[in-house]
Amino acid sequence: MLQSIRDNSQGIVAKIIVGLIAVTFALFGVESLVSLTAGSNAPATVNGAEISQQELYQGVQLQRRQMLSQMGEDADPALLDENLISNMVLEGLIEQSILVQSAENQGLTFSDAMIDQLILTTKDFQQDGKFNRAQFEAVLRNAGLTPLMYRALVHKEKVTEQERVAYMLSAFTLPSELKAIAELDSQTRDLRYFTLSADPVRQSVSVTEDEIAEYFAANSGQFLTEEQVAIEYLLLERSALEAGIEISDEQLQNAYQLLVDNFQAQELRHSAHILIEISDQQDDAAAKAKADALVARIAAGEAFEEVAKTESDDPASAEMGGDLGVNEKGVFSPEFEDALYALEAEGVSDPVRTEFGYHIIKLVEVVASETPTFEQAKAELQSDLINQQSEEEYVSQLEQLADISFSSGDLVEPADALGLTIQKTDLFSRSGDENEVTSNSKVLGVAFDPELIKDGLNSTPIELDSGRALVLRIVDHQLPREKTQEEVSDLIKDTLIEEKAETALNAQAAEIIAKLQQGDVIDSLAQGNSVTVKEAVTRSEQDVAQEIRVAAFKQPKPQDKTSFAVVDMLDGSKSILAVDAVKTAEVELKQDELRFMGMMLNNRKGQQDYQDHLSQLKEKAEIKRL
Repeated sequence: MLQSIRDNSQGIVAKIIVGLIAVTFALFGVESLVSLTAGSNAPATVNGAEISQQELYQGVQLQRRQMLSQMGEDADPALLDENLISNMVLEGLIEQSILVQSAENQGLTFSDAMIDQLILTTKDFQQDGKFNRAQFEAVLRNAGLTPLMYRALVHKEKVTEQERVAYMLSAFTLPSELKAIAELDSQTRDLRYFTLSADPVRQSVSVTEDEIAEYFAANSGQFLTEEQVAIEYLLLERSALEAGIEISDEQLQNAYQLLVDNFQAQELRHSAHILIEISDQQDDAAAKAKADALVARIAAGEAFEEVAKTESDDPASAEMGGDLGVNEKGVFSPEFEDALYALEAEGVSDPVRTEFGYHIIKLVEVVASETPTFEQAKAELQSDLINQQSEEEYVSQLEQLADISFSSGDLVEPADALGLTIQKTDLFSRSGDENEVTSNSKVLGVAFDPELIKDGLNSTPIELDSGRALVLRIVDHQLPREKTQEEVSDLIKDTLIEEKAETALNAQAAEIIAKLQQGDVIDSLAQGNSVTVKEAVTRSEQDVAQEIRVAAFKQPKPQDKTSFAVVDMLDGSKSILAVDAVKTAEVELKQDELRFMGMMLNNRKGQQDYQDHLSQLKEKAEIKRL
C-alpha cells in the first residue's frame, strides 16, 4: 500500500497539484504547521471565488502522499495530523487562488490548444513514445482526477507561472552592485579577542532555598508534567512460535525431493548462435537459404565461431563468436529453447525460425547444478520448513488476536486463547522511554488515542515489524499537572545559577569595554586569559569561532579608534572582541563570474519581488474561511 502511495506521489499529476499548492511555500517557507488554525476542514472564498471541498480533498490526499514518500519505507500514516495537513493545504489553495486571479486580471492566459499539446507530449501519458488515451486516463484515475479537472489544474499552473517568471526575469542587478557585493564579500578583519569563561563564575555563585521558593511561586505554571499513560499489552512473536514446531522426517524427505527436482529443472546451457535476419532487403526464403548454406559450411569443417563473427546479424554476440553465455530455461523463445535442449554438447542445429529470423544454434556445454546430499541440505531444509510453518501459524494467530481482542472487554480472554502473557508498563509520555515497546512510534501513536483512553477499548493489532505484533489497552492516564517545588528544585537552582552567572559576566564585560574605550590595553584587562590575535580574517575563516566571526563583520568600520564588542558564546561565556581594521581588496571579476553572480542575485531579487507582490495581494484580498 505504502509503495503504491509513493509511486503515485512521484508522477506529473502529483507534481502539478502539489506544486500549485506549495508554490508560495517553496518561495517563502512554511512558518509552522502548528501555527496554523487547528481543526478547520472547511473550504474558503477568495474575493468571492470559492475553493471547493473537492479541491481541498485532492490537495490533502496528494500532500499526504508526498509526506509519506519523504518519510521513507517505514512511514506510518497514523503519525500524520489530518487537521494540520488540511489547514496547510487550505492556506496554499488560498494563495493559489489569489495568484490565479492576479494573473487573469492582467490578461494572462493559456489556451486549450496549448494544454492539449502539453498533455500529448507528457511522457507519463505516453506508451512507446506516443500519447495513449488509456494511459492518460489511468494516471489521472490513480490521482483521483478527471480529464477536465486535470486540464483546469494545468491552466492554473501555467497562468500563474507566467506572472512568476515575469517577476523573476525582470529583476536585475547593476554592474556597480555586483562589484560592491564582491568587494564586501572579500573584506577581511584584523581582530583581537579573549574569552571570559562562564564555568568559574557558575561555581562562585550560590542559590538559597528562599530564592528557589520565590522563583517557584512566581513561575509555578511553567512547570508541568507531560501527559502520560500506562498500558498493558499482549505481544505475539513469530520467533516464539518456532520453538513449538517439530518437523518430521517425511516432511524433510519431501522437501529434499522438491529441492532435487528444482536442481534438475535448473540445468543450465552454455550456447552460441548465428542469426540471419528477415528484413526488407532479405525475405524469409532468402534468409532460410543463407542459413542452410552456413550450416553446410560449418558441417564441412569451418569453425562455428568464425562463421558467427563474419555472418551473424546479431552484432553483440557476433563479436564473441556468437556466444550467448550460460542461461537457464525461460530466457529464450520456445522455438529456440526446444532446439537448444534437443542438442548434445558441441552439437549444431539446423536453422530455427523465430520472430527475429533464422538461428543456427550451438550447444557449447551443459552446466549441470550439483545437487547437495540429504545430509548437506537437511539443516537448511529444516530451518526453511520451520520458518514457513511459523509464518503460517503467526498469520493465523494474528487474525485470532484481532478478532478476540475486538470483542473482549479486556486482554484476559485473548491471552488465554493464545497462551500469551499480559505485560504491563510504567507511565510514559508521548516521547516514549527506553523500553523497546513504549519507544516505538507506532505504539505511541495508538497509546494516546483519545478514543482508547475514553472508552477503555483494546487496540487493533499493531505490527512492530514483520514478525511481531501487539494489542494494547490503556490502564492509566495522567493529564498534565503542576509539578511540586521539590520535583523542580534542581532545575530552578540550575536556572538561577545561569541567570546569576549571566548577570555577573555581563557586568564584567561592560566594565572591560568601558575601560577599553577609555584607552586601556586589552592585554592588561584579559584577567589571565590569553588574547588571540588574528589578521585578515575572512567571512568563512574556520580558525575563528562562528559567533566571533559573525560579530566581527557586524561591527562598524573603525575610523580613528578600535571597535569593541561583547560576544555571547554558545556555552554561556562572553568574549571581548576588538576589531582593529577592515581591509577591502580591489576585486576584478571575469565575465563568467559576473554573469553567474548576476543570475544568482537576479533570482533572489525576483523571488523577493514576487513574495512582496503576493503579500500585497493577500492584504487587499477578501478572504473568508467558512
